[in-house]
Amino acid sequence: MIVLALLGILALVVTGCVCVVWAERGGPRWVRVVASVTLAVGDVVRGSGKNRSRGLNRDSSNNG
Repeated sequence: MIVLALLGILALVVTGCVCVVWAERGGPRWVRVVASVTLAVGDVVRGSGKNRSRGLNRDSSNNG
């Protein structure tokens, strides 16, 4: 069951990446919408990783 969920997530990621490339080349409106959502989700995921690493850096500086 977990494998199916991971395959579904992978399919969504690949589809989003294809839409980003297609939107850059002037695709239809729905492709641009999917590309915008994909880029927004990527920014959120990237931002959450930065917050997590900042917390680790802050903890390590207190130990030193």
